[in-house]
Amino acid sequence: MAMPAYPDVFLALAEPLRREILELLGRRGRMGVTAIVETLRRPQPTVSKHLGVLRRTGLVSVAKLGRQRVYAVEAAPLRAVHDWTLMFERFWDHKLDRIQARAERAARADSGEPAAPTRRDIKRRERDGRS
Repeated sequence: MAMPAYPDVFLALAEPLRREILELLGRRGRMGVTAIVETLRRPQPTVSKHLGVLRRTGLVSVAKLGRQRVYAVEAAPLRAVHDWTLMFERFWDHKLDRIQARAERAARADSGEPAAPTRRDIKRRERDGRS
């Protein structure tokens, strides 16, 4: 299966009912349309329309089981989105670590405790030949 474009996946995930359907399939595994309709208490045409969008973006797969179509979550597009968002998680983790370090230094300064040296202080000492 080809990887869908990110904008298509994000647009598909932007709709609350489509996220509900994905969460349901993620919890319960493969399900037919009737079971999804009954569980979510939504009209069948509405559920089918949203399943079509999810299928076209590769977020769900469909298989025939007798006369019924059974849907299942496809992990690859979700994994790609997750991997892409990790870049932002690392960015914010770094920023939040810096904020925390500053807050801790300020708290120590207010309490009279000696402040722990910053990386800049350590590098400056190493450069100047001091330990």
